[in-house]
Amino acid sequence: MAAYLNRLHHISLQCSNVSKIAYDLVSKFKFDLFASRQTEKTGQYAFRRGSAVFIVNQKSHSVRHELTVPGCQSRLSSLPSFHDLTDSCASIGDKNLELHDKQNLLYDDHPNYVVDTASNVCFEVENADRSFHALVDQGCEILVPPTKVHDDDGFVTYCIVKSVVGNVCHTLLDKSKYHGTFLPHFAELESSISTSSSKSHKTNVQCHITHFDHITYACPRRSTREVMQWYKKLFGFQRFFINSDEDLNEGYVLDQGGIGLRLTAMEYWKCSEMGITLPFKKTMEPDCKFVIAESLPEQGKNVVDTFLEQHRGPGIHHIGLYTSDIVKTAQTMTEARVEFFSPPPAYYSEVGKLHEIERVGCDPLKLSQYGILLDAALEKEARLPSTERYLLQVFTKPIFAEDTLFLELIERRGATGFGEGNIRALWRSVQAYTEKEKADAGKK
Repeated sequence: MAAYLNRLHHISLQCSNVSKIAYDLVSKFKFDLFASRQTEKTGQYAFRRGSAVFIVNQKSHSVRHELTVPGCQSRLSSLPSFHDLTDSCASIGDKNLELHDKQNLLYDDHPNYVVDTASNVCFEVENADRSFHALVDQGCEILVPPTKVHDDDGFVTYCIVKSVVGNVCHTLLDKSKYHGTFLPHFAELESSISTSSSKSHKTNVQCHITHFDHITYACPRRSTREVMQWYKKLFGFQRFFINSDEDLNEGYVLDQGGIGLRLTAMEYWKCSEMGITLPFKKTMEPDCKFVIAESLPEQGKNVVDTFLEQHRGPGIHHIGLYTSDIVKTAQTMTEARVEFFSPPPAYYSEVGKLHEIERVGCDPLKLSQYGILLDAALEKEARLPSTERYLLQVFTKPIFAEDTLFLELIERRGATGFGEGNIRALWRSVQAYTEKEKADAGKK
């Protein structure tokens, strides 16, 4: 029996300097800082754009300090601290729970990874206790047993499991008995930080991010099958084909031009035989897909290998943010000093790509201004006319000090893949960036 998931609730970032990441999320990426929980040992801060939510956790070994984001310092400094908030819903794992509680961290495991990282993908489930027992029966490693957290608006129950991908873990959260707008013991701000002035509010109107589109893992060579099987067995994930010509066993393989990548995608779902439907199928809230990226054997070192080296192991390589207007969103972020990867200059002038861009009615000059890539679906795959089936995407440079996690903006116009036609341009751009960073470091 698998622990079937309802929806993606949030993604946690573990950071040694929360002020910098908070500043970037609010000032550059136009997320709203809307809730906070602070203790003597750590701080947890929630940022939202549409239904995409990041919780930024202060690393436990870092020096505790107040968050400094323009326009919100006085409001944050007055937020209360909370202690000893959790109690066990299970008779087992008391020792583990006691150690967890001493860290004063809720809804996540002890953030002690060696570098800044995105490490926890939190899902809502219908019953955390039932999911816990199902996972235990499957031999899943449990980091935190079922734990209840309550306040005046009710209670939530959660447990945390370790995934098979590096430092990635999953919090399974049952909110069926909670009536608050976020999570117990997070103090919500009266108004979003980034919309506290009319000027910033006008800017945010041009930032059309609505939800998490996908999450990409960087994994070691020959590990894709293990990852796929783990998610299928424990969470009921199913294969999602990136390309209609993709091999069932090999995935989408790109081994030309020195790229050497294997990409395989999966998505979570609920078995219809159980008589259960996903909430977002009724509310039109989209799901989030997962992509596994690994280097091909006997190929030169590429960006996946660089991530594994810089991150000290497998993990979340990048996160796709869906936007309904990528040009305006990229323009807004560029003006806010977000740095994007730029594809090779010839990308927009190649005859095939130029025709593709013009055929769907886009302006190649406007796309090139912000480094936006376009990938149109093949007509043989199209259910809609080819002019309506394409996607646009652009990629930020790493958001941490290491060459690890970056963000992607993606706009879909009928296309369901991940821009496989752009992969060469993307990875060449990232490769050029990492090589330049190494060269610059060598000169110092």
